[in-house]
Amino acid sequence: MNIVVLVKQVPGTNKVEVDPVTGVLKRDGVESEMNPYDLFAIEQAMRIKEEYGGNVQALTMGPPQATAVIEEAIYMGADKGTVISDRRFAGADVLSTTRTISGALKTIGNIDLIVCGKQTTDGDTAQVGPEVAEFLNIPHAANVTEITDIEDGHITVVMNMEQLLQTQRMKLPALITVEKDANTPRLPSLKRSFQYQNNVPVQIRSLDDFEDENPDKYGLSGSPTQVERIFPPEKNIDRAQFEGEPEDLAEKIADILKQKKIV
Repeated sequence: MNIVVLVKQVPGTNKVEVDPVTGVLKRDGVESEMNPYDLFAIEQAMRIKEEYGGNVQALTMGPPQATAVIEEAIYMGADKGTVISDRRFAGADVLSTTRTISGALKTIGNIDLIVCGKQTTDGDTAQVGPEVAEFLNIPHAANVTEITDIEDGHITVVMNMEQLLQTQRMKLPALITVEKDANTPRLPSLKRSFQYQNNVPVQIRSLDDFEDENPDKYGLSGSPTQVERIFPPEKNIDRAQFEGEPEDLAEKIADILKQKKIV
């Protein structure tokens, strides 16, 4: 099986500034890490490879430093990776990001299964995976907790639908997004890091590699949703301390809540 895992480099802290003009995150100089949910996707892909054979490659979209998450995926067991990197992709919203990733996947070709994490910690939309499937016109399943079978060109998965577990059988090629409860991710291999030192099999793809090279469809210019205004939340640091008997304290707190029209 030819498996592609979509991964993303996200800020490793919640103290990230936002460009007031473009409304996008300022990622330069910010400590970054692999999106935590993507670790479960990599692990799931590796387990499929170990049971059914094939190869696993990781794909990410981002600036050149996003190569770090591809290297981490390779150290976890992926065979190779691709970074989609081009200034013309910068500032993309969900739709523009999906169009970019789908274009890159088409350059790879012959993909049997695309595996994604449930969502990313910086966007939290959980939309990119399913939208990629729609762009590629392939079936998909979200919130996958288990893969029960892969045979006869089909994959059977169990999905967590909150109120129930649903089993779904899909024809390959297909796309799945993996829940964090699906597995326990393995650690990157020190042996593999030494093995690939200074020779990590990573490709860089740009808009020039795509079938559709129209720059107006990508990045900020290709994003139908734009941030109108962004501002930091107001901080309330007012404090009050009371002393007395429990009954008196409860009455004072109740009065304050009523004054503030909370109750």
